[in-house]
Amino acid sequence: MAIKRKKRFHAGVESSSMSDIMFFLLLFFLIISTLANPNVIQVPLPDAKDTGQTNVQHLTLTVTSDKKYYLDKEEVTPENLEVRLLQETKLRKDETVVIRPAYDLDVQELIDLLQLGLKHQLKFVIATKAG
Repeated sequence: MAIKRKKRFHAGVESSSMSDIMFFLLLFFLIISTLANPNVIQVPLPDAKDTGQTNVQHLTLTVTSDKKYYLDKEEVTPENLEVRLLQETKLRKDETVVIRPAYDLDVQELIDLLQLGLKHQLKFVIATKAG
């Protein structure tokens, strides 16, 4: 009498460790994406002893060393700066503008921007880095 064995070989791929890896990758990318800076224009900011932080996204005016102006990420000509600045502040209904000047920018350029803010009663904040 022949005895048959009921054990058959079944090929399979265990996927429980794969779901753990995918969870950790998802968590990693979520954390990194929240830490990403929305301002892609890199400007070396002036140093300050104490910097205040804000969680609100205000309109950002970046001025590079070669005197190029950017409203958020969009480049604006100096002649068109005043008009675009007023349009954006009215569109957002927020009169606060964060100025990100390069650390080697002339003081006169910064004063001209501040005068522009005073003329139109805008609130300007100068961004710095902790030094």
